[in-house]
Amino acid sequence: MPHLLTAVAAAVVVVATSTIAPRAQTPATPTADAVRAIVDAFSRHDLVAVSDAHGHLRAQAFLRTLVAAPGFADAVNDVVVEFGNARYQDVVDRYVRRDDVPLRSLQPAFQNVVTPNQIWADESFFEAVRAVNARRPMANRVRVLLGDPPIDWSEVRTRADHAAWLAMRDSFPAALVQVEVLARRRKAIIVYGHLHFQRQQVASNFEMADWRAQTIVSLIERSSPQRVFAIWRLDESIALDPTGGPWPRLLPTRGTPLGAADVSTITSWPTRTAFRNGLAVRIPRDEWRSLPIEEQLDAVLDLGPTRADDVAAVPARACAEPGFLTERLRRIALAGIPAFEADRVRRICGAAP
Repeated sequence: MPHLLTAVAAAVVVVATSTIAPRAQTPATPTADAVRAIVDAFSRHDLVAVSDAHGHLRAQAFLRTLVAAPGFADAVNDVVVEFGNARYQDVVDRYVRRDDVPLRSLQPAFQNVVTPNQIWADESFFEAVRAVNARRPMANRVRVLLGDPPIDWSEVRTRADHAAWLAMRDSFPAALVQVEVLARRRKAIIVYGHLHFQRQQVASNFEMADWRAQTIVSLIERSSPQRVFAIWRLDESIALDPTGGPWPRLLPTRGTPLGAADVSTITSWPTRTAFRNGLAVRIPRDEWRSLPIEEQLDAVLDLGPTRADDVAAVPARACAEPGFLTERLRRIALAGIPAFEADRVRRICGAAP
């Protein structure tokens, strides 16, 4: 989550399914070949951000398809991902460049991220990158950069210990991009939850003065001439035309009815908080500001209506590992994450809440 949002908050992303009323802008023209559109975006941008799958099977499949697409590896040097602890960068580097490293060696990178209730991991994504690199010379292979701060859970004993790492969940990957990508004149796709791509923080009522309101995109764009091409994935189709589809499709926001709509159309936050003299102050509902979608993001990735089978299961071997569930629940409690998240993890791993 962005800096302003602590691990104790449970966000609910609300996606509209109703038709957006036509306005005097140019109609949105869906790009049926969303993969090609994203690859082509690198001809104009060094950085493209696409929402992380977060356990969504079709989104995971789309990301694998994108990585394997013709032209992707020629246009992109690095893939920066949320679902990996940077302490394990070396083993991931060795795996994707096709050293003799078993896939199971990557498990600690997935399992030891800062947010302990996030227990999904698409191992096949790393396999897809490794397969792409098999066809490329060593100097031109795609690198996967782990963007989660390098927390060492064996040293985390208090909520304050955890909070120090939690506060880095946007500043660390932003710095990583600047050092490992931009300073080396490379291009990268950033794969994170879409709230990390906000140019203006909805949870702070779009006020950006406080450090806690910053996101990966706001930090990069405020500290460099770079403009990130930000793409948010939607869980449902926004019906901009009566036929819908075909999916996946990319919907532009600039100068379209979609872009003119308020950002609350596609995502919401239960409360808004401002910081006054260092103190958090709840903002009354009638003082909430609006923001056109086109000022927040550049395009929407529409994979079609959500299906019941879209949610990915945690690999059975992860839950079966001795101590996995016990340690996961300890971390959730230590971080102050609500009890219902602990119950969810128990259910996923097949234990009664």
